[in-house]
Amino acid sequence: MNGGPSGFNNAPVTRTFVIACAIFTLSFGIQGGFRKLGLSYQDIFGKLRIWKLIASVFAFSSTPELLFGLYLLYYFRVFERQIGSNKYSVFILFSIAISLVFEVLALGLLKDPTANLLTSGPYGVIFASFVPFFFDIPVSTRFRVFGVRFSDKSFVYLAGLQLLLSSWKRSVLPGMCGIFAGSLYRLNLLSIRKAKFPEFITSFFSRLAWPSSGSPRGATTRSIPGSAPSYPGRHVEKFS
Repeated sequence: MNGGPSGFNNAPVTRTFVIACAIFTLSFGIQGGFRKLGLSYQDIFGKLRIWKLIASVFAFSSTPELLFGLYLLYYFRVFERQIGSNKYSVFILFSIAISLVFEVLALGLLKDPTANLLTSGPYGVIFASFVPFFFDIPVSTRFRVFGVRFSDKSFVYLAGLQLLLSSWKRSVLPGMCGIFAGSLYRLNLLSIRKAKFPEFITSFFSRLAWPSSGSPRGATTRSIPGSAPSYPGRHVEKFS
C-alpha cells in the first residue's frame, strides 16, 4: 500500500510541511539542541517560552523519530489528494491547534516543573491522521507471517507504534492528544470539515514547495479524479 502516485504530486501542503519538519529538526540537531526540545510545565506556565511551542510543532527530538515521522507524513499525503490542499491545510492547522491545547492542559494538570514531560515533533498532525486512516482506508491485502495475520495497513500501524513509544511517556501523551484532535475533526466540531482557507493561502504553499518531477507546470493543488488510490472490494470514504 503506497498511498497512490509516487512523490508529492498533488500534495504541495504535505511537501511543504515535510520540508519544514526536516529543516527544523536538522537545524536543532546540528546545533546540538535536541536536548533543549520538548515541553515542560515551566516552559509554558513559568518562563513562557513561546519558541518551544513552535519548535514542538515541527522539530523531532531525535533522528529515529524524524525518519518514522517523515515516513508517516509522506504516506498520509493520500488525504490531501482525497480532500484537496485547501481542506487539508485546515486539517493540519486544526490538528496542531487542538493537540497543543490538550498538551498545555495536560502540563497544567501534571504540574511537574522539574522535567520535560512532552517530546517534540508534529505528533498532533501524524496521530490525528491515524483516525481517518483507521476508518476510511480499507485493507486491500492480507498475509501471514509465522502464523500471524497481517494486512497492508500493518506497516503503517507499526511505524506509528514505534513513533508513539519512541520516548515512552514523553511521546505517548502528544500522540494521544493528536488522536483526540483527529477524533474531533471527524466528529465535525464547529463544522470544521466544511471550513476552507482563502485560495491564495494554498496557492502560496504550491509556489513555496518546488515542483515534483513529472508534475505539469501550473498544475492545480486541488484533488483530481484518480489522484486518490483505489482499493478493490470496499468503498473509500473521503474524510472531507
